[in-house]
Amino acid sequence: MKREFYEVETIRNNWSVRDLQRAMNSMLYERTGLSTNKHAVLNSNVKQADLKAENIFRNAYMLEFLGFEEKDIYTESDLEHGIITHLQTFLLELGRGFCFEARQRRITFDNTHYRIDLVFYHRILKCHVLLDLKIGEFTHADAGQMNVYLNYYKENEMNEGDNPPVGIILCASKNENLVRYATSGLPQQVFVSKYLINLPSEDELAKIIEEERRKLG
Repeated sequence: MKREFYEVETIRNNWSVRDLQRAMNSMLYERTGLSTNKHAVLNSNVKQADLKAENIFRNAYMLEFLGFEEKDIYTESDLEHGIITHLQTFLLELGRGFCFEARQRRITFDNTHYRIDLVFYHRILKCHVLLDLKIGEFTHADAGQMNVYLNYYKENEMNEGDNPPVGIILCASKNENLVRYATSGLPQQVFVSKYLINLPSEDELAKIIEEERRKLG
């Protein structure tokens, strides 16, 4: 059924290979199933040539779980907001020293504005933990952006007695869920022996995303 959907849309819209790949990355099939106004979603996909890959869930249980009300069209930001909310709840309920500090924290670095999805302070590790959610495949640019965040916090937010900040990049794509820690120069041995024992593992975080996708999909 999913394959037939993309075959029909490719013929109907005369898509190129790039157009088809963009539609698949943006989860057009799932997003169309979620929205009540399917025609508007399909038209939106045709008009928006620069859609980013999205992780979109398609049934009524998802709407209830993420706290959304049924409406005609669900935007990419609606769904990303729901995922971030549940990641925030999960980390606070871990009981491993996470203290919530900010959401969508705006920083300015080299005259460029950025927003960090979630910022925590870890009272045991005495460091900031920065979390960035990416809907789509992991790229080297994602790692570079996280390093910008970490450098900013090292230069502007660390207080006396604080340890260097740690970043967590979570990528939820159509192919796999990927989690990467970023330590901005912190020796690997130190990270493993002193940090990682108080942080959720990459597999733990990836499992959280996968469990939610199974529940919602």
